[in-house]
Amino acid sequence: MAWSDLLSLAMGIALLTLGGETVVRGATGLARRLGVSPLVIGLTVVAFGTSAPELAVNVIAAIQEQGAISFGNIIGSNMANIGLIVGLTAILQPIVIKDVVIRRELPMMLLATAGVLAMGFDNALSSGGAVRPFEDFYTRSDGILLLMFFLVFLYYTVGDFVRPRSSSEEETEGNETPADSQSALWRSIGVTTLGLVLLVSGAEFTVDAAVNLARALGVSEELIGLTLVAVGTSLPELVASVAATIRGHAELAIGNVVGSNIFNLLLVLGVTSIVRPVPVPPGGHTDLLVMTSLSLVLFGVSVSYRQEIVRTEACVLLAVYLGYLGWRSGIAFGF
Repeated sequence: MAWSDLLSLAMGIALLTLGGETVVRGATGLARRLGVSPLVIGLTVVAFGTSAPELAVNVIAAIQEQGAISFGNIIGSNMANIGLIVGLTAILQPIVIKDVVIRRELPMMLLATAGVLAMGFDNALSSGGAVRPFEDFYTRSDGILLLMFFLVFLYYTVGDFVRPRSSSEEETEGNETPADSQSALWRSIGVTTLGLVLLVSGAEFTVDAAVNLARALGVSEELIGLTLVAVGTSLPELVASVAATIRGHAELAIGNVVGSNIFNLLLVLGVTSIVRPVPVPPGGHTDLLVMTSLSLVLFGVSVSYRQEIVRTEACVLLAVYLGYLGWRSGIAFGF
């Protein structure tokens, strides 16, 4: 195993994290210029920004025909979002679940998860339960269907929360000169473009290093995607959630996680499947079932008494996630 690959992986993850933060900053500025409500920014712009590393990594991996990394990154990121990020955040401070999350976002996440699970078991459903490795694929038609569902989710979310700009906002903009307004617009576009460049560069470093590490360690690329790449590309969600908790807004973490999971399943997997069909690798069906189980547990603890995720429940989520990764890694290394 070359240390250069580890350095490349660390550099790639750092660029992905910086790129995701930069995209969020630039896109938030653009959204503010359009008069979009802060809630819409959180559900759409921030969720996209924190999912942008997964999208960048997966598109590059698909172009390089590394479908196992694409699969592992998406499923692993969703498991990390629930088990690692919600777990750690709720341990720092119990998370109170807002009614809007229970009514809309969590059911949408479960629906997206169920759709991806069913698509991943096409072969098993058509052959009476016998699963043959690498015969299940997320095809281009699956990708188109996922993107259609994503557009419905986006339309429903934005249509429900877009509001006219308040008079104070209009008054503030009224005090700006046309030159100031134009300068701010171009500045937001420039920041967003810089973030996208950082994301693409970080994705190339990350994918190349992950493939080399998988070959050097003698483990599957899917396992590398499920662990190192997935956790790395989930760093923006982790940073955003921890920062919100430190500022006394732990409830924002659940919205960030649920929104990112929806983006990962519908947008990231949809786009990746259209670029190149994504195979379900050996062990991938188990990964899908564990991701679905974690999603159901998250829903269960969210709608429980007082609609609050307490530290005990957070410890269970974290233990299940770490235990599963340990089990998968143990099998890969023959333990």
